[in-house]
Amino acid sequence: MNATDSAESGEAFSGKRVLVTGAGKGIGRATAVLLAARGASVVALSRSADDLRALERAIGCETYAVDLADAAAARSAAQAAQPIDLLVNNAGIARLQPFLECAVEAFDETMAVNVRAAMIVGQVCARSMIERGAGGAIVNVSSISAQIGFALHAAYCASKAALDALTRVMAVELGPQGIRVNAVNPTVTLTPMAEQAWSDPAKASQMLSRIPLNRFAQPEEVAQTIAYLLGDEARMINGVSLAVDGGFLAR
Repeated sequence: MNATDSAESGEAFSGKRVLVTGAGKGIGRATAVLLAARGASVVALSRSADDLRALERAIGCETYAVDLADAAAARSAAQAAQPIDLLVNNAGIARLQPFLECAVEAFDETMAVNVRAAMIVGQVCARSMIERGAGGAIVNVSSISAQIGFALHAAYCASKAALDALTRVMAVELGPQGIRVNAVNPTVTLTPMAEQAWSDPAKASQMLSRIPLNRFAQPEEVAQTIAYLLGDEARMINGVSLAVDGGFLAR
């Protein structure tokens, strides 16, 4: 049986516990559903208890409702979820404000959710992996905003650039322990958050004109890339920021 057959038969992640943050909607939900279909036991974190109940009904996952902007709560939820074999740091927020009007509170909240929570949850999971001698894999969900400056996205772009840098440090320090760490960097992905940010047709058309494939990404397409990076087929990939952007960064 080859790797493709294994994935399609639902065996690719059999016996693995996968923690997905921000699992209630968008990329996180698509990732949780895909990994469960491929045999994983999914542990889902989200701020919305309603979203978690819906996901639990759909895939039978373990759930924790938590505001990841709260450092202590993030650490507690991550500890309660252990043992974890694979981690997807997907939770993220976007507070759209012009640079000159970017509020300190909005900037701090964005960094807390998009970067600090990934660090905290990553620390807890990596310590458990190391203690068990199990190795593992972590995927941080970043964005092409890590490399491109978008108007109104000062806090968001800064947070994603920081997440890419954190990914590289994690890869260097955790690699010797058998833990791979990578990032995925999608273009605009048609999630509820993106639909809010890109609802203006004029704004959306400008963005689409820079994507050679001439469309935005679907959450399932990003989820498939995350699954690849978590899986054995990517066992020599460590410390990369993989664009899922239809060629946006190639221009």
